Amino acid sequence: MMLEQFLWVIFPYMCVVIFIVGHIFRYRTDQFNWTAKSSEFIEKKQLMIGSLLFHLGIIPVIFGHVSGLGIPKTWMHALGVNDHLYHIGAVYIGGIFGAMTFLGMLILTSRRFTIRNVRRLSSASDLIVNVLLLALVCVGMFATLVTNAVQPEFDYRETISIWFRGLFIFRVDPTLMRDVPISFKLHVLMGFAIFAFWPFTRLVHVWSVPLNYVRRSYILYRRHKTN
Repeated sequence: MMLEQFLWVIFPYMCVVIFIVGHIFRYRTDQFNWTAKSSEFIEKKQLMIGSLLFHLGIIPVIFGHVSGLGIPKTWMHALGVNDHLYHIGAVYIGGIFGAMTFLGMLILTSRRFTIRNVRRLSSASDLIVNVLLLALVCVGMFATLVTNAVQPEFDYRETISIWFRGLFIFRVDPTLMRDVPISFKLHVLMGFAIFAFWPFTRLVHVWSVPLNYVRRSYILYRRHKTN
């Protein structure tokens, strides 16, 4: 009971607090290193392929998680999305984008560990977050493609989703996670662990999208006359 309370109540809130406080602390004390620290000058081809696959896959995957966890099952039914249609989208469409994310992360992780100069440039946090992200995606793919096939009667929208939404209103019921398959449990815990690591890794560059370029004035250049 105590372990259940820790895993599904204390641990998620602890990770969220670290996520928020860690970002504030790092922004106030370490803005100079608020960067992705690109190693493109060392190796470009694998970085380009892996990064493209990862980013093209992860964005739909995130939206899928938000809709699956944040939108109640009854709301989906009201919108005309029945269980069969939702299952097709979650497993097949989600599986495709999940596979893209996994392949991209596999390439990026292999690149970081196998290319000597890239590995030397990497910090311990870079290596840890790469492995953790790869494991997170791998477990997520296993849960989507294998667990859903082996246990088709399990519907995470009746357990994990309700538990997850309870976190936002401070009415968490840890017993909802009791009979959840182990692959889904690991995926959830690893996801929160990523949030705890986030402020102390290169992942902070996600918040540094250069939106100022959109509203920036044009820069005028003069062409030198040649004789």
